[in-house]
Amino acid sequence: MTLRPYICTSISRLTVSLLLLLALPTLLPAQKMFRLEKDTIPFFRGFSLSFDLVGAAKLLFGDHGEYEGALRINLHDQWFPIVEVGVGRANHNDDEVTHITYKTTAPYFRVGMDWNILRRKHQSNRLYAGFRYAFTAYKADIIRDNLPDPVWKSKAGFGIEGLSCSQHWMELVMGIDAKIYGPFHLGWSVRYKRRLHHSDVNIGQMWYVPGFGIYDKDQFAANFNVIIDI
Repeated sequence: MTLRPYICTSISRLTVSLLLLLALPTLLPAQKMFRLEKDTIPFFRGFSLSFDLVGAAKLLFGDHGEYEGALRINLHDQWFPIVEVGVGRANHNDDEVTHITYKTTAPYFRVGMDWNILRRKHQSNRLYAGFRYAFTAYKADIIRDNLPDPVWKSKAGFGIEGLSCSQHWMELVMGIDAKIYGPFHLGWSVRYKRRLHHSDVNIGQMWYVPGFGIYDKDQFAANFNVIIDI
């Protein structure tokens, strides 16, 4: 047996090894294609301001409603802490049954969190679910004019003004934000409201509570928001 075949085999193996070492740096970028891409989106993504049009329309065309705005923080396009502040107002006269006029104007506050439940969370449109804790302290006037006196057969009025009331409640929220142009979005949401505690000075329930709505009718509500991302 000669050394020539052995030397040729050794040279061939060494050549292949050198070629693999030289080609390794060029193969690394291809290997990255099979790795999970790291999410490089920053955690803090800014905040947005919004204004609800539904409550304002109810106040403009009816006898009760709200002016409401909100500040929402964007955390990684997934979590959205939110604060909602508004002023609720009512000037309602029950002409058909009790002939009682109910008046109130007061602020209300909500704090909560929304979650973007879309899988592709970094896109411009969002589908979210969330909750709110809400509170209001308000004063109400209840006035009855021209009340017939059963004894003297005359008409008189009575009124209770400045009744101090308060209410705490929770809300479950589902909504959509759709990008229109640049920083402008439009948002739709539906809410289920559940009263936690209330104080009505032992005279029965108030007709309207700022931010909550009419006692017997507004357990479900809807909002339509104009939103500006900042």
